[in-house]
Amino acid sequence: MKRALITGINGFTGRYVAQELEQAGWEVWGIGSQAQSDCSQRYRQVNLLDHSRLNDVVSDISPDVVVHLAAIAFVAHGDADAFYRVNIVGTRNLLSALANCDKTPDCVLIASSAYIYGNATAGVLNEKSAPNPANDYAVSKLAMEYMSNLWRDKLPIVIARPFNYTGVGQSESFLLPKIVNHFRRGESFIELGNLDVSRDFTDVRAVAKAYRRLLQTKPINEIVNICSGKAISLRHVLDLVQRISGRTIEVRLNPNFVRANDVKTLSGDPSKLLSIIGDWDSPCLTDTLKWMMEA
Repeated sequence: MKRALITGINGFTGRYVAQELEQAGWEVWGIGSQAQSDCSQRYRQVNLLDHSRLNDVVSDISPDVVVHLAAIAFVAHGDADAFYRVNIVGTRNLLSALANCDKTPDCVLIASSAYIYGNATAGVLNEKSAPNPANDYAVSKLAMEYMSNLWRDKLPIVIARPFNYTGVGQSESFLLPKIVNHFRRGESFIELGNLDVSRDFTDVRAVAKAYRRLLQTKPINEIVNICSGKAISLRHVLDLVQRISGRTIEVRLNPNFVRANDVKTLSGDPSKLLSIIGDWDSPCLTDTLKWMMEA
């Protein structure tokens, strides 16, 4: 049985990736910074900034493949320094620990972000589109990618650039869960920022499947977009949720939620992904929103 290590396994994405890999027959191990109540023998509490302990933990687990998800992922996170400490230094510590391990993994999948592309003026973005990060989160992810290049002669690295994705269990600090949960709770109004920003939304279950297939196909040294190829505005998302729920809600504009450096349109080209993993079962956004509403 192949052994997979997932960093950030207790996070929103990590739980779905773990389930996907377990169902495919992998022995899944995880690391994270928080204590785990069930005391799982396949979980190790370790901070990515603790280089010494991280080396010991990675050496002990000795994984065949790695999915690196641990990161500060919320764009509006208030501590800009944390983006750089965790997303860059933490990733470097992980790669160093893997390189020092007696067994070299078959594949190290690093989750970056489509936010490195910044403000798109027209069309959809492919992996050759020029980076133009518009916030600290995006800058930290792009710097993480560049830093990872220093390890390509030692480790079989694949970089994934997921566009926006959502699903059951995502924090309400993200927009789609916030919208869905307001409807589920029967709130009379919701405060939002710019409704005319457009995003390429994917179901988290589909993202987990894409990660699993990339681990299996191992397109080493490649950068791959994880996306649907369709940009949908938040205004349209609201319309979809209203139709699904059969009710309306008052939308109040909160200027504090409007960011001057917000990315206006973010839509990706999934052609490279599909050429690598083949058919990809990705639910449409309406089905994802229904799943979230009924959970």
